[in-house]
Amino acid sequence: MADYADKGITALIFDFDGTLAEATLDFVRMKREALATMAEHIELPPALDKKLMEILEGLEDQHGKDALRPVRAAVLETVKRLEIEAAGRSSLFPYVRPMLAECRKRGIKTGIVTRNCREAVRIVFPDVDEHFGCLITRDDVEKVKPDPGHLLHALDLLGVAPEACLMSGDHPMDIIVGKRVGAFTAGLATGEADFEELAAENPDYCVRDGQELMRMLGIV
Repeated sequence: MADYADKGITALIFDFDGTLAEATLDFVRMKREALATMAEHIELPPALDKKLMEILEGLEDQHGKDALRPVRAAVLETVKRLEIEAAGRSSLFPYVRPMLAECRKRGIKTGIVTRNCREAVRIVFPDVDEHFGCLITRDDVEKVKPDPGHLLHALDLLGVAPEACLMSGDHPMDIIVGKRVGAFTAGLATGEADFEELAAENPDYCVRDGQELMRMLGIV
């Protein structure tokens, strides 16, 4: 029996950038420009070592969401501009479409959970809706992964229990969010984090690329 079937996995959920598509966004530049935008509206917090979305969420907890709404909108507009620019330089990994075709043949549900904006995903993957049961971007949730609500929203739309899902991504947060909801997890060393960083989170699978993951699952 294939490994995915043996484990009772009926759905595969993926991150997008660095997992299904080449990661072309300059995160250092993005954070620098986004913080500059933020500084035009509010005093920057003392701790800036966190990721941008976590900095925003911390400010919202401190000042209230309503008060921070204009700041969030301005910052995310800067981020969106850079994401769309980067999307124009990106493309899907070769394994993606064959993998999705095999998933359809086997009745495996698929979805995307990404901190990216919806527009950038569609630039890289214009027909994404034809291949995935759901696309959950940061535009669709109050808090992004590793908050469990981001992944749970996708599972609700697919009608899949967490224990029947495999969450895959190129960043430790993808493994963390999967574990938080009780899903199987996979780290793919195809993007932001290297193999050792991903392995340190003890995912169920830690692989060099998506093709290796599909072989280990018995899908291809």
